[in-house]
Amino acid sequence: MTQQSAAGRSTARTRRPVDGGQSDARPVQSHPVTARLADIAAQAGVSEATVSRVLNGKPGVAAATRQSVLAALDVLGYERPVRLRQRSAGLVGLITPELENPIFPALAQVIGQALTRQGYTPVLATQTPGGSTEDELTEMLVDRGVSGIIFVSGLHADTSADMQRYEQLRAQGVPFVLVDGFSPKVQAPFISPDDRAAMQLAVTHLVSLGHTRIGLALGPKRFVPVQRKIEGFVRTMQDLLPLSPAEIERDLVQHSLYTLEGGQAAATALIDRDCTAIVCASDMMALGAIRAARQRGLDVPSDVSVVGFDDSPLIAFTDPPLTTVRKPVPAMGQAAVRTLLEEIGGTPAPHSEFVFMPELVVRGSTASAPGDRLPRP
Repeated sequence: MTQQSAAGRSTARTRRPVDGGQSDARPVQSHPVTARLADIAAQAGVSEATVSRVLNGKPGVAAATRQSVLAALDVLGYERPVRLRQRSAGLVGLITPELENPIFPALAQVIGQALTRQGYTPVLATQTPGGSTEDELTEMLVDRGVSGIIFVSGLHADTSADMQRYEQLRAQGVPFVLVDGFSPKVQAPFISPDDRAAMQLAVTHLVSLGHTRIGLALGPKRFVPVQRKIEGFVRTMQDLLPLSPAEIERDLVQHSLYTLEGGQAAATALIDRDCTAIVCASDMMALGAIRAARQRGLDVPSDVSVVGFDDSPLIAFTDPPLTTVRKPVPAMGQAAVRTLLEEIGGTPAPHSEFVFMPELVVRGSTASAPGDRLPRP
């Protein structure tokens, strides 16, 4: 189990004291105080005089301006003066299935920052293979008196799991929000991307490039996001191409694991079925699909086009840059925090699902279908 403040991971640099020149604290660096004030002022977009007023706790500074200065301190790696450190309004747990997939740290950062801005302290709890389970992490957080919990891609997304665990948590009076997955059996607010629309975007893009043999690589079928992606994929393929739903699911859908190796295995099977394009349910799987194509001596995108899902950090810098469906992580993370804080404040959200629209980001891993290209002169 990993337990730490998600907000505390925003910078790897050592925190440096800064005081605006009015206290006896000695900075680690030898740069003059005015240089530090200039850096903070530039980052916050305010004057050095305003920075000095904030650091010295003087009145006459708007709340939004004050917050900008404090955020600049954090970004630049300076310690906040003791007098400016807020007392935490409480702990909020964030349970994720793993951190190897970069989309989970990205979501954790958004949620952690949003909680910190509201005065709460985020506690990141990560499941580990053969280690702590979701139930054990939940019990640990409840024992520590958390104000609420946000579950990301948890058992609520698994149609084979017992949903009674969440009703027991609610009976204990612990507010919670569920991200990525939906169950009609759980009385709680859900935050999800529109998985069906994501597949419509990806398939429509590939069909417009002339692809007619398009495969789908994704995780185990028992998960709600997987089922929704299949629904969106089959419906769009059926609408745009002369294929039956049975034929699509039988020949063009391949289940595997949400890992690079899982994507490689699924893509290998789909390439063997003559697919010229592959839609993947995660960017990690898409990187595995690119590896599978190259191991067959195929070029991406000349021979095989690949589309990912998430738009994980750094994915634009892969070789080739990955075309992907961007998961609306900032909007989803902020909505999860806002909804949870309403629950904590005594205004429970209705048992409903807040669905966020994804966006297609076209880069270099997709191109015209091989047979549609004009021969080179």
